[in-house]
Amino acid sequence: MKNKALPISIIIFLVFCFVIFLKGLNNTNNYIPDETLGKKISSFTAINFFNEKETKSDELFAGKNFYLLNIWASWCLPCRNEHKILMKLSQNNSIKIIGLNYKDNLDNAKEFINDLGNPYFEILRDENGTISIDLGAYGVPETFVIDNNKIILKKFVGPLNNQSLEEIKKLIK
Repeated sequence: MKNKALPISIIIFLVFCFVIFLKGLNNTNNYIPDETLGKKISSFTAINFFNEKETKSDELFAGKNFYLLNIWASWCLPCRNEHKILMKLSQNNSIKIIGLNYKDNLDNAKEFINDLGNPYFEILRDENGTISIDLGAYGVPETFVIDNNKIILKKFVGPLNNQSLEEIKKLIK
């Protein structure tokens, strides 16, 4: 009887561990502080992606539209995955998408845009990452929904997906 109890105990223990680990995978433990939400976007100056001219954020966010500021890089696989969502959003006239290319090789970034399409109204370069850090970004991809008063309404950490697409549509109505 003792010979059978040990293997059964081990199997029960392993099943228990598997269930605990499986439950842990389904729970997100991402903590995203809301310190940027409801605040005005900080002013910055960046180099334009295509023409190398300086662009001021105050001029860029000057219209009566909603804006999506998307921080991306060609070396970022999740950025590639979210690109189709950005392409869908670019068809919406209520929102202007501004890309902030983060610490990227310019040739690789241009190839990325040529291959996947350009959903952006304007693309700026953040060569050393300081603009992204000032905005409160942790990495790439990150996306900020900004209203016409330059107030941050929502921040998405990680790639956009269909659920975030629906959230964005609700925010800009």
